Amino acid sequence: METENLKLEDTIEMMCSNDYKERFKAEYWQLKIRYERLISFLKKWDAGELPFSPDCKRELYNIQICGMRQYLTILERRAEIENIDLTFKNSDTEDAYEMW
Repeated sequence: METENLKLEDTIEMMCSNDYKERFKAEYWQLKIRYERLISFLKKWDAGELPFSPDCKRELYNIQICGMRQYLTILERRAEIENIDLTFKNSDTEDAYEMW
């Protein structure tokens, strides 16, 4: 599931909720947005389409992507165990985003 139309600020309401399940969803979606943006960045880098040269080596980004993917997997597993629906409904656009 691509999150290209979803922004971090779209998760603010969930992040500030008193309900831990809503905060959990915000954590998941914030990570997923960042993960997919980093993948997009790396694809552009690999294609030689970046307008700058990154300071860090590509291998460090590979480690970061791996860690982020593991973190997403852990959150998805916890959501299953804790019966947390990770579907994100954007109230502004009425779009719905689902996990992978």
